[in-house]
Amino acid sequence: MKRPWNIIDSPIYSLATYNEEGFNMNICTYVTVISLKPKIYCLAIDPKTHTFTNIRKENKFVLQLLNIDNLSIIRSLGKKSGKNYDKEKYLKKKDLITKWNNYEVLKNTNAMVELKYKEHYKNIGDHDLFTFDIGKFKTYNEKDILTFQDLINNKIIL
Repeated sequence: MKRPWNIIDSPIYSLATYNEEGFNMNICTYVTVISLKPKIYCLAIDPKTHTFTNIRKENKFVLQLLNIDNLSIIRSLGKKSGKNYDKEKYLKKKDLITKWNNYEVLKNTNAMVELKYKEHYKNIGDHDLFTFDIGKFKTYNEKDILTFQDLINNKIIL
């Protein structure tokens, strides 16, 4: 039997963060909208990551709702740290990057949401909570969303 938090099949996201050197992308599974007016997202970010460092220094980010076609890059984005692995170089070499609203983002995603840093909350367990206001957004596809169950089925999460 599944653990209670694994019963619901959550979508998988990648958060693109930017700095003067380029971009970094990670995998996010702890993502939720916590307010409708105004629209606010809450994300849990591991403080040991390059994404965490970028969030503390920058103000705009892109949350990408992943498609099943993105499954092949999950290990590179989620199991490797941008602190010692150049994810930008990897993604560009595989021709997986495109432009959206002047941001470099992944190809073949289901949706994009521009996030604007709002507030950082204290560390909660092994992640820190952040809130973001929603800027521009675009939905490309409502089908074939990459989910937590897909990661389990492909033995990415055990």
